[in-house]
Amino acid sequence: MILTVTLNTALDITYRVKALRPHASHRVTDVTERPGGKGLNVARVLAALGHEVTVTGFAGGATGRTLQDQLLGATGISDALVPVSGSTRRTVAVVDSSTGDTTQLNEPGPLVSAEEWTAFQEAYEHLLDSASAVALCGSLPPGVPVGAYATLVRAARTASVPVLLDTSGEPLRRGIAARPDIVKPNADELAELTGSHEPLQAMKDARRRGAHAVVASLGAKGLRALTPDGTWQAPAPDRLEGNPTGAGDSAVAGLLSGYVEHLPWPQRLARAVALSAATVVAPVAGEFDAATYERLVREVRVTDQISAA
Repeated sequence: MILTVTLNTALDITYRVKALRPHASHRVTDVTERPGGKGLNVARVLAALGHEVTVTGFAGGATGRTLQDQLLGATGISDALVPVSGSTRRTVAVVDSSTGDTTQLNEPGPLVSAEEWTAFQEAYEHLLDSASAVALCGSLPPGVPVGAYATLVRAARTASVPVLLDTSGEPLRRGIAARPDIVKPNADELAELTGSHEPLQAMKDARRRGAHAVVASLGAKGLRALTPDGTWQAPAPDRLEGNPTGAGDSAVAGLLSGYVEHLPWPQRLARAVALSAATVVAPVAGEFDAATYERLVREVRVTDQISAA
């Protein structure tokens, strides 16, 4: 079982309009609603790839109940979300059909009490007993300590469970010091962490700070990985029109599934890039188009740059 942690879960709502114009009323042509937050998106992709997944984090209020009701019908996903008194947030993605561009609106999460945080840690440590790997994903809701991910990384390492960390800012800075197996920052997050805008130098610095392996999302340049075995570049395909929400989460699912399947790094990266691109063209945020994925995973050419490390 793969465990995904989403401390700041969300109900993702996607509106599609013919053309998005400021200061105007819009007729919505299509509405979709899905359980969301980075770790839940990762879980959905992992399940589609055939893995058994358990999701945990926080859920509360009417929005949290809706989210959990929708998880009931999700094949391959088990719900281990911990209740909180506050209400789960909503995120709204507005897709402009004329351009393919997306405008994202994210609510803040619920205020988590000290008692609720303690209850979560106890549940998490119990879930680690049966986990083959864990993904720690996304932002922290109010009330959760800024060092939360460092605490969760250390617990996973104590339980000998491989851990992937995908967050940003101070939670990433503190979490990476706890020595996660993989971190997956984007270019901006990597620069904020290290102060360097040169990707390879920044990735080396991130490894020195504690990460066993660093996989950086570099936009149009795709993914670059720095591991104990060397460095690889996985180029992105030509720009695809659609909704990019969840594309990075699909990349995490590709990396984590490849890890537990013991695939070599080039195959993990090809899978991650193909899944990310296939998510952009999917009609719903946080899912991927299977046909696009199957085509791209055969076309992505990963370059071995081991001498550059």
